[in-house]
Amino acid sequence: MDYDGSAVDVVLQAGTRVGALPLLSPTTGRPDYGLIIKPRFEWPGIGLMLGKMGWRVLPSLLQLPLLPRSDRKIPLWVLSTTILLRLKGLLDALERRFDFTESNLPAPRGSVLWSRYMTSNMAAARFLEVPCRYPDLRDDRELKAAVHFTLRKQLAGLESQRNAGPVVLQLIGICQSLLERVRTVAPKQPSAVTMGAWYRGPVLTKVFRDGLQAIEWTVEDRGLAGLGDLQGLPWVMPMEEFFEAWMETIAAALTRHIGGVLHVGRKRETIAPLVWDPPYVGSQKYLLPDLTLERLSERGQETIIFDAKYKGHWEDLNYERWGKLDEELRERHRADLLQVLAYSTLSEAGRIISCLVYPCQKHTYESLKKRGRLYHRAALHAGRRSVNLVLTAIPMEAEIEEMVRMLAAAVS
Repeated sequence: MDYDGSAVDVVLQAGTRVGALPLLSPTTGRPDYGLIIKPRFEWPGIGLMLGKMGWRVLPSLLQLPLLPRSDRKIPLWVLSTTILLRLKGLLDALERRFDFTESNLPAPRGSVLWSRYMTSNMAAARFLEVPCRYPDLRDDRELKAAVHFTLRKQLAGLESQRNAGPVVLQLIGICQSLLERVRTVAPKQPSAVTMGAWYRGPVLTKVFRDGLQAIEWTVEDRGLAGLGDLQGLPWVMPMEEFFEAWMETIAAALTRHIGGVLHVGRKRETIAPLVWDPPYVGSQKYLLPDLTLERLSERGQETIIFDAKYKGHWEDLNYERWGKLDEELRERHRADLLQVLAYSTLSEAGRIISCLVYPCQKHTYESLKKRGRLYHRAALHAGRRSVNLVLTAIPMEAEIEEMVRMLAAAVS
C-alpha cells in the first residue's frame, strides 16, 4: 500500500510467475475482477507456446474463485491435459463397495428368488438359470457414469483439434484408454444436486476433489482465465520452468539437426550426486544441468551443456558495458557463469561446450542479428580438455528452426 497524502495506491511487485488470479471487489466482496500476469519477455500466448513445446510443462490450476474472463487463444487441449490426468487419478482411487444385484446364475448364490424361478424360468424351460439376489463388489456406477460422460465430451473436443500436432494425438490415446475402463457404464451428465452431494461426501480426498472439479469444468465448459470474454479458471506457472522447457524444445530440434543424444534435467537424466564425507555434513546433494547433448563430431567426442536462466541479464549486458553494470547484477551473472562451468567437470569428452542461455526481447534479438552479435564465445583449456563457453539468448517469439541454426553456428 502506498499513500501520497491524497490517495491510496496498491503497488504490486511482480516475480517470475505468470498466470491469472481473481480479485475481490471492495463493494460486493465477490471476484468481479481478474489480475492477469504476463511474462516480462513477449510471447505469442501460452496456448501457442505450449503447442510448440509439445506439452513439456503445464500451468497449475488454483483452488480459488473463478475469474470473470477466459482466454479464447488458449486451445482446449491445454486444459484437457489436466482434466484427463485428474480423471485417471480418480478412477485409480475409486472406492469399490458392495451393492445388491439380481441376475440369472447357473448355480444358486445369495438369496434365490423362488417365485420368479417358478413363474418365469421354469415356465420357459430355463431350468439351469437360477434368479438370485446377492451382494456384489462394484465400483460407484453413478460416479463412473459421470466420468464416462466427461471423457466422451473431452474426446469430442480433442478430435476437433487433431491438426494441432502429435500432443493432441497422445491425449486422444489417453482419453480412449480411460474410456475402456468405464465402458461397462452408460454415460450420464451429473446434475448440480448430484455434484453437491459428492462434494459433501464423508471422505473427500484431494484426488477425489480434483476429479470432481475436472467433471464440473467439462460440464460447464470452463477454460483457462486470460484475456478473452468467458469465465475462466485461475492458474499460475513459474517462468523458470517454462523457459527451461522452451530451451529443451530447441535443444531437441538441434539434436535432430546435428545428431547426438540429448539428456534432460527435467527427467533427472543429467543428475550427478555429490558424495560428501561424512555424508551428514554436506549441503547441496547433486548437480543437475538443464540439458546435456553428447555426440561424436569430426573433432572427436563432444559434450554440449545448456543452462537456461530466466533472467534479464542479456538485455542488461547489451545495454551497458560490463564495467558500468550494477555490482549486484554482475555478481548474479558471475554465479551463472560459474555454475555452467562447474557442469563442464561432469564430462570426460575431449571437447566441452557450456552454453549459458538467457531470454531476450524479439527486437533485441533482431538488432543483435543485424550486428552479428547473437552469441559470445570464450575458451578455457583444462589439461587435455578444451572447454568452450557460449553466452547467448533466445526470444520466446522466435521460430524453432531459426534458433537451431543460430545454436548450431554457436557450438560449431
